[in-house]
Amino acid sequence: MKMDLTQWITESRNPASATIDTLSTLDMLRIINQEDQKVALAVEKTLPEVALAVDAISTAFQSGGRLIYIGAGTSGRLGILDASECPPTYGSSPDLVVGLIAGGHPAILKAVENAEDNASLGQTDLQALNLTSKDVVVGIAASGRTPYVLGGMRYAKTVGASVVAIACNPNSSMEQIADIAITPIVGPEVVTGSSRMKAGTAQKLILNMLTSGAMIRCGKVFGNLMVDVEATNAKLIKRQTQIVIAATGCNEEEADKALHACQRHCKTAILMILADLDAKQASQLLAVHRGFLRPALQASLS
Repeated sequence: MKMDLTQWITESRNPASATIDTLSTLDMLRIINQEDQKVALAVEKTLPEVALAVDAISTAFQSGGRLIYIGAGTSGRLGILDASECPPTYGSSPDLVVGLIAGGHPAILKAVENAEDNASLGQTDLQALNLTSKDVVVGIAASGRTPYVLGGMRYAKTVGASVVAIACNPNSSMEQIADIAITPIVGPEVVTGSSRMKAGTAQKLILNMLTSGAMIRCGKVFGNLMVDVEATNAKLIKRQTQIVIAATGCNEEEADKALHACQRHCKTAILMILADLDAKQASQLLAVHRGFLRPALQASLS
């Protein structure tokens, strides 16, 4: 494949780090840190597009659709990381947010040569997930032209899925395909072409917003409390108790009693305490309001 890397901002040389190999360790790190500070500002400029993507994803979730990340290398790993954190944090099904990486599971830990250059593989991987028009596919690639990602995005368009692009070069091939293009321009990397650095950080910030924003829109956060958190270890069991205490003002004994009565479901426990309901009543009321705690609480008090 013919390509000219010099045309990509992410591959250009950074004058701020031109002599970084001659500096003291502290001065070297200062340059890296100064460059990293530019990332959040670049992401800030993309917030209107991120908001569109969040709304599309939350709509998909509430309509029986999924969020599917597709990327290669660092970009693919970041998608898998974000997807894997959703079930414990928000109590979501592991099938709701899915991460695909060129080369499959082996590529999570070790590079799989040439996998990212296979456009048909992107389509094949999405077909294996039985992609539908209800789903949202988010292509992730710093360059904006990774064949594996492009192949997946093009296939997603043919089935009517919503398609989002996250790339760090303007006017990329991914941007031209996407329904929503998120393009944080972070500038050249401290180490030329090492897009796991600033570009990777920008991608991580955006992925955080996509899933967190969509989960908030789907009622999985009350105030700023993750009220669908699953108790999968000792820390999270304690966190559930603290969430119920923070939401209701009750004491630890009352929180644990309510959680025990409802099989440790924070939302139900909170509604039980605030509305003076038993576990069955609170669960039924939440079901009526599609799992949204605030309207369920308002209904119970009206």
